Amino acid sequence: MHRYGRGLRNDVPIDAIDRKILDELQRDGRVSNVELAERVNLSPSPCLRRLKRLESAGLIEGYRAVLDRRKVGLGLTVFLEIKVERHSVPTADRLENVFGAMEEVVACHIVSGQADFMLEVVVADLPAYEHFLLGKLLDVPGVSDVQSNFAIHTIKANGPLPLNHIGEGRSGEAPQRQPR
Repeated sequence: MHRYGRGLRNDVPIDAIDRKILDELQRDGRVSNVELAERVNLSPSPCLRRLKRLESAGLIEGYRAVLDRRKVGLGLTVFLEIKVERHSVPTADRLENVFGAMEEVVACHIVSGQADFMLEVVVADLPAYEHFLLGKLLDVPGVSDVQSNFAIHTIKANGPLPLNHIGEGRSGEAPQRQPR
């Protein structure tokens, strides 16, 4: 089932304290509730209530460890531009499911421009990429062209999301600019 256009706005009111909680958790997802409460100037109980509300509303999708790709033997990152044969919602849905199930694919986006999908693929080395490309990806029905872009050096990855646009007015709306 396609998800296009859904979930683009947040209906949960977010204030500056909620934003601070989200900022802190992006930087340290293992922080204790007591420490988090101190960092955002709340007592532990209200902090935990806010945290549970943010989790229940889906603003916090989960907690996980961020691994060093190279240290776990995944030294090659490739960005793939994928073109498809036929453009349709069923084709996009099917490819979304296929790409999402591939463990080498760590990010997948439907994009505009020359390509239809942009994949971020992480593998051990060039022979592993060749196996992925020739043994998996090019066998997917509907894939008509693949352009590979190899990352030479990663400057920033898995950075925290910018949250300056929330907590000022209505949830999800950018604050109004002040006249000069």
